[in-house]
Amino acid sequence: MFLPDQPIRFEPIFRSYIWGGDRLASQLGKKPTGNGIWAESWEIVDHREGESIVAEGAFAGWTLRQLIESFPNEIIGRDAPNERFPLLLKYLDCQRVLSVQVHPDDVYGAQMVVPDRGKTEAWYVIDAEPNAKLYAGLKSGINRQALSEAIENGKTEECLHVLSPKAGNCVFIPAGTVHALGEGLLVAEIQQASDCTFRLFDWDRVDKDGQPRQLHIDLALEVIDFERGPVEFVAPSPVGASGARTLVECDKFTLQEYAQAGSYPLPSPQLSILTVPKGTAVLRTDKNEFVLERGQSILVPYACISANLDISNDTVVLSSTLPSSL
Repeated sequence: MFLPDQPIRFEPIFRSYIWGGDRLASQLGKKPTGNGIWAESWEIVDHREGESIVAEGAFAGWTLRQLIESFPNEIIGRDAPNERFPLLLKYLDCQRVLSVQVHPDDVYGAQMVVPDRGKTEAWYVIDAEPNAKLYAGLKSGINRQALSEAIENGKTEECLHVLSPKAGNCVFIPAGTVHALGEGLLVAEIQQASDCTFRLFDWDRVDKDGQPRQLHIDLALEVIDFERGPVEFVAPSPVGASGARTLVECDKFTLQEYAQAGSYPLPSPQLSILTVPKGTAVLRTDKNEFVLERGQSILVPYACISANLDISNDTVVLSSTLPSSL
């Protein structure tokens, strides 16, 4: 049996929502099959709501779940075959403002009727139309009582902290943070592999039958971190000797950006998820070479002991890794 000691490509999973557009295809080169308004491309995921399938090579047709069950040490670096892959990488094309949401933490998620992880996430803005907005955190001084009263009076939006994003901005959304992506954004997102979402406000929209979408106001109020306040854009660290700058470092993942032309060895042994929101990169190992075009993603398993990333001009590569303690 071959061992998964080389980078692995997966088929993307496309999700259709009314708030999607065509930029997954026109800007990221995605090729969804069938009709639909495609809003999300799940690049790498191991969850009951979606399962990545290997696209090519010796393990073509295997799911990420099967790989971890068979080769936990080689994939994630520890003997935990029953463990779900802890991260989910996706692209989102937001042609309408998304609902205002909040996600619980791991403790709360584990106590739900259908247990799940909590959900901490980070957004990397690939493209933003003029006057685009995103909502990150509550305004200063908004406590539970103030938010509850605003919701009752139809003034939820007045409590939200608003940012004006541009390409290259990053926003970190820990569990418990009120948030929403606005209209006109193309975003890469790394998050915990979780489907725990509580909707707080949906901009008073109704469906074709005149019915509003279900909200979860009581649950949302229970899990909001009212101490966090407004969330600002991430201030990236300087580019280090590795060629990358750190955007987010937390207890769930580390997100780094490679944006300078050059050739960079990836740390090893270490599981990494790479995706290319801009330009073209080449990933070389001792056995193979992988060309990564815009919008393509790849998993570098823990067992891959030698990998080098070649970055061309006007290219951005995002790297997501697990903390050593997870």
